[in-house]
Amino acid sequence: MTLRHIPARRRTGLLAATALVGSLTAGLLALPAHAATVTIAAVQGAKRLSPYNGQQVTVTGIVTAIRSTGTSRGYWIQDPVGDGNPATSEALFVYTGSTTPSTKVGNRITVRGTVSEYYPGGSAEGGQSLTELTSASITATLSTGNALPAAFTLDAASVPDAYAPDAGGGSIESLTLAPSTYALDLYESLEGMRVQVGGARVVGATTPYSELFVTAEPTEHPTPRGGTVYGSYASQNVGRVKVESLLTSAFPVADVGDVLSGTTAGPLDYDNFGGYGIQATTLGTLTDNALAPETTRAQTAGELAVATYNVENLDPTDPQAKFDRLAAGIVGNLSSPDIVALEEVQDNNGATDNGVVAADQTYAKLIAAVSAAGGPAYQYRQINPVNDQDGGEPGGNIRVGFLFNPARVGFTDRPGGTSTTAVSVVNNGGTAALSVSPGRINPSDSAWNASRKPLAGEFTFQGKTVFVVANHFTSKGGDQPLHSRFQPPARSSETQRGQQATQVNGFVKQLLAVQPSARVVVLGDLNDFEFSNTVTTLTSGGVLTPLVGTLPAAERYTYVYQGNSQAIDHILTSPALTSYDYDIVHVNSEFADQASDHDPQVVRLVP
Repeated sequence: MTLRHIPARRRTGLLAATALVGSLTAGLLALPAHAATVTIAAVQGAKRLSPYNGQQVTVTGIVTAIRSTGTSRGYWIQDPVGDGNPATSEALFVYTGSTTPSTKVGNRITVRGTVSEYYPGGSAEGGQSLTELTSASITATLSTGNALPAAFTLDAASVPDAYAPDAGGGSIESLTLAPSTYALDLYESLEGMRVQVGGARVVGATTPYSELFVTAEPTEHPTPRGGTVYGSYASQNVGRVKVESLLTSAFPVADVGDVLSGTTAGPLDYDNFGGYGIQATTLGTLTDNALAPETTRAQTAGELAVATYNVENLDPTDPQAKFDRLAAGIVGNLSSPDIVALEEVQDNNGATDNGVVAADQTYAKLIAAVSAAGGPAYQYRQINPVNDQDGGEPGGNIRVGFLFNPARVGFTDRPGGTSTTAVSVVNNGGTAALSVSPGRINPSDSAWNASRKPLAGEFTFQGKTVFVVANHFTSKGGDQPLHSRFQPPARSSETQRGQQATQVNGFVKQLLAVQPSARVVVLGDLNDFEFSNTVTTLTSGGVLTPLVGTLPAAERYTYVYQGNSQAIDHILTSPALTSYDYDIVHVNSEFADQASDHDPQVVRLVP
């Protein structure tokens, strides 16, 4: 999987210790002699940061949930009465580190501890903080067996349509919360409190970390298959909520479109991977809506089928089952395209970082699996990268490459294309050709630092030349999340993708300058949206048409990230290619069981 703003997931022992030492230091340097006795609402305050941050306090509340595993153990306490101010949370997480809490749910207790603002993943990630008590001790158990405070219902009526206040890219921490106006403020105002969703539709499938995403807004930008489409930077989809479980029972294995029937309830938590979510103490029953993988039609004799597929760090050490599933998808779901641009093909020993860059074994194993699945006898073309220069998993040397069916298409081999050789456009009396084929586009340019270099290939189909450019632009790593405390969040990774788009756009313009009727297909994992500056730059001058824009808005997605179905893989065509049939084939992104984290797509062209 390409890294896409996936910071450290959980509070590790080291991070926990750092937070604890920091809290203790603050307590030793700035605390009064005696802890102030205050309400939980007073500790939380009406802003994101506690007015008591760094101070010792004594608070009273009912224990509503306990996390007794991992290195981020603790319990939530909630005031059943509260202060009547919707901007102030009535609950608080008491952090006990790796120590199992000694109290029980339903106990009304008095706790003394140091108020701390903890940033999951670190402050530099740009996420929100959690107000919590550290170095805490229970000074009294006032009663046991108390009824838990009623859970706040998250639904279309309670969650505002606007996502977050606009601070011009600055921090929103100093702003008073407006929970009836902004969804992000609502969630912050409920931090630690018991919340619930009812009959919640799954919009992000169960992950290996036993988490999924549901929506509290069932009519918000729905896809035909049950997801929630991310269609613009202003359409963050306010109803998305992550669900994890504090229960000992098995976590449900859910696909997009399934439903957690009944009630899912628990304290509202926050982490850096997904934002606000429910730590479920009551988990709805999974209703399986039997989402099925899609299958696209086969190309006709006169159609050239060109596909793109990110195969997620594929290398020969992967289980044979992964190769078999990818092959079955290529043969069955994609109907054996004539050309397949592959992204994230790793070298022959995968993540082992020992100087190996060749990937012939990777291609051979996939081609054999395709043949075993009843598909064509594909050939491949690619160029090995310089060791450890193209980003991705360290040691993996991911690259892009082509599979093609020689019974249907020809490949024009022109030798000389090395990892550092720049392909150029040759003018053969008004007909465009590549100087080397395959060849990399300007590989020494800084736009491609620590990133995959595009691969251009010259194909022939029924006597006609088609230029295909495979891409895998740099990842979104380093971008601030949608739920950032900086609003709107910064997307720093766009700068390099914009430079990469400029390079590819310029190369296509060189082809069309020689031959305006040149047939060009640009495709791959662009790691950016159809409404992004990256795609706008790539299409500048009208040299390319992004085919995703020809689909209904609700069907424009190839990837599901934190409950948002979004399009980051693309196929674009030059003006000469006007007759086409385009399809995104949903076989992976919506499912808990995936062969890859991306959906492939295909275009059937009449050149």
